[in-house]
Amino acid sequence: MKKQDFIRAVAESSNVSQNTASDVFDAVVTTITDALTKDEKLTFVGFGTFSVKERSARQGRNPRTGETIEIAAAKIPSFKAGKALKDAVN
Repeated sequence: MKKQDFIRAVAESSNVSQNTASDVFDAVVTTITDALTKDEKLTFVGFGTFSVKERSARQGRNPRTGETIEIAAAKIPSFKAGKALKDAVN
């Protein structure tokens, strides 16, 4: 499902225009992004938890040359599905 398909489905199920659904979707994504940028955790009971995880520095290999390279530490967004979502998928 693409973003536009998702927005269309939300608009139909909530009886709002696609423009309104698009605005709400953009606001939700922006709010989640802003919270993760501040290292906050977002928990939606039954759906899941968005958080930021720290990936430590490590060594890797350049696949083209085989040369060892240093991969820097990084913060990455993470999502852990909640029980209700896991049960719905299974």
